Amino acid sequence: MKKIFALLMVMAMLLALAACGNTTSGDAAANPDTPASAEPAESAEPAESAEPADVPDASEAAAPVMSHAEYMAAAVDTGVTVETYVQATQSWWEDKITIYAQSEDGAYFIYNAACSEEDAAKLTPGTKIRVSGFKSEWSGEVEIIDASFEILDGSFVAQPVDVTALLGSEALIEHQNELVSFKGMTVEPIADENGNESAFLYKWNGSGADGDDLYFNVSAGGNTYNFTVESYLCGAGTEVYEAVKQLKVGDVIDLTGFLYWYEGVNPHITSVSPAA
Repeated sequence: MKKIFALLMVMAMLLALAACGNTTSGDAAANPDTPASAEPAESAEPAESAEPADVPDASEAAAPVMSHAEYMAAAVDTGVTVETYVQATQSWWEDKITIYAQSEDGAYFIYNAACSEEDAAKLTPGTKIRVSGFKSEWSGEVEIIDASFEILDGSFVAQPVDVTALLGSEALIEHQNELVSFKGMTVEPIADENGNESAFLYKWNGSGADGDDLYFNVSAGGNTYNFTVESYLCGAGTEVYEAVKQLKVGDVIDLTGFLYWYEGVNPHITSVSPAA
């Protein structure tokens, strides 16, 4: 009996030693001062250094807002950001819209800016917007392309500037894209692609039909100029569109529109009336 008891005591001691050994190993793994814990800490170090330290701050990434003079001085194909005011828009289509915009210091033509149909309805005359895109030039027309915009608080509606006296001068282009007026202009004949003359044409060569752009010639100071009613801006049924269709060669008229440029002055006309 004593032998059996002694044997049991020996076995209990062996089990106790084994348990003690396991506890020691577990303490070593949990102790950060032991070599076993130093190795995982070292492998974790790259994870700490992998923190994205070079992520740009949003305020630093935002492009500075330019004045109109800075915008005009910027090189073509460079990014630009301006704050300006909607004066008119062409028809919205396929999530794009073309905007005639103007501030107190100058005007902008914003071509096919990204725009939802919901936002298009908000772009009423006077609405302030911040526009970011790329400066471009096409046949003399300076414009902003590939643009996006956001609507801001504020309002400004431009009044037309009479530039009749500047026709034929280099100073006229300084008013490019502004809302302008022309006084006492005489309607001149315009010829279609077959040489037939009339007071206006559907499309530039007369190949169009009602609803297309209208082209007509007017003169002042012995020079003749080609003006346009852009159908996406003022389409068939609008007052100006129908007024141009009633013109006759020799009529003397006053006009208002946006000073668009295409191989020279080619305003997008928004109003026509008999000369005052």
